[in-house]
Amino acid sequence: VQLEESGGGLVQPGGSLRLSCTARGISTVTNLIQWYRQVPGKQREFIAQITAGGNTNYIPSVKGRFIISRDSAKNTVYLQMNGLKPEDTAVYICYAFGDYWGKGTLVTVSS
Repeated sequence: VQLEESGGGLVQPGGSLRLSCTARGISTVTNLIQWYRQVPGKQREFIAQITAGGNTNYIPSVKGRFIISRDSAKNTVYLQMNGLKPEDTAVYICYAFGDYWGKGTLVTVSS
């Protein structure tokens, strides 16, 4: 099983990015997929998930700004991030049920 994140980068406050989590060896449709983020020196933080049934959940600080979705044909889960703030700066990591983790993609929000 492999999870590969992409789409990170440098963006100004208020900007948007779309992260992708592409899976190999596991279905993103029939498994719970979650996004986490981690700042160096701090605990990894859960931010959003999409269940096998398509239900989505978000932590309060990103609700209304971030949208998690999936493309079954591409076996990919996306995290659309809008209205980015400097405090969103982190490495964003994809997780699949069964304790599968990606390596992460860095998002930097700065002017």
